[in-house]
Amino acid sequence: MNWTLALPEITLALCGLAILVGGVLPKRDTSFAVSIATLGALLLAAALVLVQKEGTAFGGQYIADSFSSFMKVLCLLGAAMGLVLSMDFFQKQGLSRFEFPVLLLFATVGMMVMISANDLMSLYMGLELLSLPLYVIAAIDRDNSRAAEAGLKYFVLGALASGLLLYGASLVYGFAGTTNFDRLADALSAQQGVSAGVVVGIVFIIAALSFKISAVPFHMWTPDVYEGAPTPVTAFFASAPKIAAVALLVRVLAGPFGETVAQWQQVIVLASLGSMVLGALAAIGQRNIKRLMAYSSIGHIGFALMGLAVGGESGLRGVLLYMAIYLFMNMGAFAVLISMRRDGQAVEGVDDLAGLGRTDPAMALAMAVFMFSMAGVPPLAGFFSKLYVLLPAIEKGFWVLALVGVLSSVVSAYYYLRIIKVMYFDPALPGFDARPVGLSVVLAGTGLFTTFFFLFPAPLLAAARHAVASILG
Repeated sequence: MNWTLALPEITLALCGLAILVGGVLPKRDTSFAVSIATLGALLLAAALVLVQKEGTAFGGQYIADSFSSFMKVLCLLGAAMGLVLSMDFFQKQGLSRFEFPVLLLFATVGMMVMISANDLMSLYMGLELLSLPLYVIAAIDRDNSRAAEAGLKYFVLGALASGLLLYGASLVYGFAGTTNFDRLADALSAQQGVSAGVVVGIVFIIAALSFKISAVPFHMWTPDVYEGAPTPVTAFFASAPKIAAVALLVRVLAGPFGETVAQWQQVIVLASLGSMVLGALAAIGQRNIKRLMAYSSIGHIGFALMGLAVGGESGLRGVLLYMAIYLFMNMGAFAVLISMRRDGQAVEGVDDLAGLGRTDPAMALAMAVFMFSMAGVPPLAGFFSKLYVLLPAIEKGFWVLALVGVLSSVVSAYYYLRIIKVMYFDPALPGFDARPVGLSVVLAGTGLFTTFFFLFPAPLLAAARHAVASILG
């Protein structure tokens, strides 16, 4: 049993246990020290992932390859940025508790297990290890009724999704005789026709994972949870767990169920169409930026699913590039949201950004970059992310998907551009409070990546191509 392959996960879990003990022991407030220690643990795990060898471990239940390394680094980066965004915010909100960084760390261990899952059982274990901390941190502001409601909604619907996943896995096991991905691929390719039981099982598994990425029609929890949870928690929810769930969906559908593409492809196409349309239309009337970002994230997941529906090397590469670029755009936009504090109070309305171009030109410029990028305006990174999924769709003849994608981009540009109009053309409101250093670093880093990606796309393209080659064999 080559357990050393799982060294990043084991190291991160042990660091989490040590940090938890360190946080409990002293009587004074340890939240800042715990946050710094957690940040160090995440960076150590990322370094271990980058030098990780390829192979399988734990009786074939765990797999390490270029695909898992690519997606794990994105998740660790998302978790680290989410932690940096939370440090000052929780201090000012009076929510400074050492439990948050520890829960975020264990959720990240769950994401890494999910991404390297090579069996339906290890898949479920990773998903639950991710979900349980998320239920708690959604309601970490326990004195706030909106946060408590967000945590309860997420818990109830998350438990339902876990049940769907287990039911789907049991059907697949019953009709295919195994839960291991490699043996499933062999069993399904050997069958003359895929049995109805396996198809129903796959649909249940897709439904459960669609909940985690908030794809239509399993999106209903997203706006309420995004609005109710503290903003740094929302930023984390909207990035790292989504990347992990998309990675899992890609691994499951392109790997063991690759032979059944004709059966699951139409489900993914419908989810993609529904997500793009709902994301574009439902956000138009939103006045709260967090709800607007919730619907925006649903729309972006629709684009990622377009690449998965198209499949093949070009389609899957588009998915990976889309999620990588989405991470930076999304985290940058949420860094602006967390910076929106006036007289010590956090504000979340679109109209609260009025006149930001005059009161804080740097922050307004960063927000304008992220909004233009999300709308798909060239030469920003968001334009290329959409291009990388639209081109394979057109080449493979998915004309309806591509057309709906382009039209939904045009419609969604309205609410992105409205934010820019409010910042630069509306009468100015009093300026926001001074930004902490951590927020400025995230804003600058994500802003520079989003703006100048078109000059240096080769490293990310090469990494994504290498990652897809490992999963397609």
